[in-house]
Amino acid sequence: MIESDNRGGAGLASNEFSGEAQRIAEAFVAARREGRALPDYPGRLPATLADGYAVQDVAIALNGSTIGGWKVGRVNPPLDGTERLAGPIFADRIVEADGDVPGMTIFSDGFGAAEAEFLLRVGATPPAGQTSFTRDEAKALIDAVHVGIEVASSPFPGINDHGAPVTVSDFGNNNGLVIGAAVPGWRDDAFERWPVELRINGAVIGRGQAVDMLDGAIGAARFLFGALAMRGIAIEPGQWISSGAVTGVHPVGVGDRVEARFDDRFTVACGIEAS
Repeated sequence: MIESDNRGGAGLASNEFSGEAQRIAEAFVAARREGRALPDYPGRLPATLADGYAVQDVAIALNGSTIGGWKVGRVNPPLDGTERLAGPIFADRIVEADGDVPGMTIFSDGFGAAEAEFLLRVGATPPAGQTSFTRDEAKALIDAVHVGIEVASSPFPGINDHGAPVTVSDFGNNNGLVIGAAVPGWRDDAFERWPVELRINGAVIGRGQAVDMLDGAIGAARFLFGALAMRGIAIEPGQWISSGAVTGVHPVGVGDRVEARFDDRFTVACGIEAS
């Protein structure tokens, strides 16, 4: 499954779904701009990853914001030949913690969650036309790894209840990224085995290691480079890759405090506020 994962579910959405994709994207982008929930999915549920990405592509164009990175999530069980999905992280939703505890927003009547993640910074643009990458090739395109938190949120409260195509359709369920400290000596891959812990309001909610997420954080980058190339999207130096939820996807509410600890050496935290 790992090798076929490069496809990322990329493909052509059905002609029948094209008009539907436009309507769904318009509804999601409007709800996000207005900070309001969508109690029901705003259209026919996309059945394939290709249909989900068709909605995402339209929504990216409608949103018009600069993309500062990409999140990678897991598809379990695999669908359309892939075990991962991708979504954009917009630059105005990326915050560097720098010892502070930034406030990150969720849609209070929608879906909200926090995830402890390793964040990979892109150092070089992948070669034009290359759609499949080895782990070493992907690693060579990364120039830094940081600890961090992904804030997952969607106006639609059932975003994760209807399968990966629905999750993909609303920016992969991303609503922000908190960048913590840089990981020293990351090229030796030792960080993939670091114990990671996520706490909400001081209580330990989840534990894990990146090595247990398919082929790890570098594997997430390998997938993303191939998946974006298949979609005709060029990832750029300086953009971030949020490589997957190490301890799981943990629901949060307005007023919560989230703290992620990495190897008992690095901590990054954020508060949760209403969008």
